[in-house]
Amino acid sequence: MYTLKVFKAKDMARWTRYETLFFFCFITGIVGIYYFLDIQWLKMPWTPLALIGTAVSFVIGFQNNSAYGRIWEARKIWGGIVNTSRTFGMFAQDMITNAHTKNKLSEDKLHQEIKTVTYRHIAWMTALRHAMRADKPWEVIKQERVNQEWAEKISPPEWNIDLAEDLKPYLSEEDMKYVLSKNNKQTALLYLQSHHLRKLKEKGLIWEFAFLELENVIEELFTLQGKSERIKNFPYPRHFASLNHYFMWLFVIIMPVALVPQFAEIGASISSIFPLFGHIFIWLSVPFYVIIAWIFHTMERIGRTGENPFEGSANDVPISTIARGIEIDLRQNLGETDEEIPEQFPMVYNTQM
Repeated sequence: MYTLKVFKAKDMARWTRYETLFFFCFITGIVGIYYFLDIQWLKMPWTPLALIGTAVSFVIGFQNNSAYGRIWEARKIWGGIVNTSRTFGMFAQDMITNAHTKNKLSEDKLHQEIKTVTYRHIAWMTALRHAMRADKPWEVIKQERVNQEWAEKISPPEWNIDLAEDLKPYLSEEDMKYVLSKNNKQTALLYLQSHHLRKLKEKGLIWEFAFLELENVIEELFTLQGKSERIKNFPYPRHFASLNHYFMWLFVIIMPVALVPQFAEIGASISSIFPLFGHIFIWLSVPFYVIIAWIFHTMERIGRTGENPFEGSANDVPISTIARGIEIDLRQNLGETDEEIPEQFPMVYNTQM
């Protein structure tokens, strides 16, 4: 999916509200201990904390860049699927003809062959997007509470319909039985497509040179499918992701030991001029800590939720919308009416599926 709406501050605040509440309660408790028990001697120099913060910042930046790179690569792959699908639809209509066959088919039967090939390609896209939405142990969209709340409002269509039901309008019973018996159903569909094209060549409905061109397109579809599966099945390296998560929390947990005494010293230095303000100045460390901790945590979380561009979050690649858009193009060019063609998946909360 892909959100088209500017992410407002209230949305971000709601997305991180549990952690923000924890940060507030945590720092309030620490400041209360310093303020009421007078243990301002318990403090850490800024130098080691700054080194940790710098290291965490670099790792978070690297993680975010890598996550964006995975999203952008996934978008380019599915952009390639768009272009190759349109090319395949054009080739199917112009290369499946009676020009080189002895036993000429009627226009209706010829159109049916073109429709069968085109529908099988739509079935391939359907199987591929279902495979991309399958759960993986390292994906986070269904594991975290706020992500589950968001998923209840908007969820990709693949979560709400079975693959077999989704494939039924595009495949014959024989093809359905064959495809559903295979583990990798999108690969099985491309094999079926290639076998069918070969049979059409043997009947003379496809010229040999045209057959080679169509096989080249099938090869390109295999390549794009493999690239998409590579991103899905190979996660962002877990040692980077896990250690970065722990380092961020280590930095956030130990930061009060350096921040709170610093505010206490500033308060003590100004208490001779402003006694009351200097006495309570230590409490200003609460909002400063919450802001700093929130920034580090949110940036790390953005990178973590952007690692998997197909799992179904609001900012993933909208493969359902892309696949349905291709289907609409192909079926319109087959001459089907708007009543026969399914509508594009609707946007929910200005988010493409």
